[in-house]
Amino acid sequence: MDNFAGRIAVVTGGGTGMGRDLVHQLAAEGCHVAACDVSMGNLTATRESALAGAPDGTRVTVHQCDVSDEAQVMGFRSELMAQHETDHVNLVFNNAGIGGGGSFVEDERPAWERTFDVCWGGVYLCSRAFVPLLVASDEGWLTNTASINGFWATVGPHRPHTAYSAAKFAVKGFSEALINDFRLHAPHVGVSVVMPGHIGTDIVLNSMVVHGGEASPEMTEIGNAFRTMAPTTASQAATIILDGVRARRWRILVGDDAHIIDDHVRDTPEQAYEPEFFQKIQQAGALDAFPV
Repeated sequence: MDNFAGRIAVVTGGGTGMGRDLVHQLAAEGCHVAACDVSMGNLTATRESALAGAPDGTRVTVHQCDVSDEAQVMGFRSELMAQHETDHVNLVFNNAGIGGGGSFVEDERPAWERTFDVCWGGVYLCSRAFVPLLVASDEGWLTNTASINGFWATVGPHRPHTAYSAAKFAVKGFSEALINDFRLHAPHVGVSVVMPGHIGTDIVLNSMVVHGGEASPEMTEIGNAFRTMAPTTASQAATIILDGVRARRWRILVGDDAHIIDDHVRDTPEQAYEPEFFQKIQQAGALDAFPV
């Protein structure tokens, strides 16, 4: 699938960040897109900016949907099929995600489960909904966003990161298992698992909203710093992802930091959770915006 023109794509979490840039870049190639997000305001902005750079006749539809709610996901699918007048899709990008629920020991259970339900449950429910539409196409591709935290369950020795990491490990394992499943039962459908490093998005600020909180000035500063200090922009990440799908790569690392961490974890897996390991990858140029 080296040409997306005329295809139909699904993008979850399309209101901001990598999701928004995936919508932009797909639409710019003449790919019809159905994007969902919990924020209709963000989705509307995504649609307007995407259509401004898209060829005439490109359809971009937006759908409010919490991907952790199966009824809403199925409603999204029904709206897509009606508005795009289709019985199939060609591309699915399970991109939606939030942070939170860092400590299994001390954090409240609702925050932990909300994070897990969005980051893993959203991938599962949207795959249940949209993989049959990929199978119904002449050629389909499923792209699931995991994280470096899908193979390295930490963001440093001084903060727990359990819910997000558990979810992203599940996304990675599910995606890898689908390689053989699709080969046996739907050989015209492929799958990629995306593992970004530190990407410049508003995930910190958006996560607080999804968890029902309000950003304090201190947290707003942290969220803005997370976005602006990232070595890879959301636009650059979207380009890497789409290039990986074109190349039919099942494993897509996004950012130099993701490659550095992947190499180091593979070289010394038994040391991966020691404080010295974090210092080592920072010295190699990864996650230097994070406190040691």
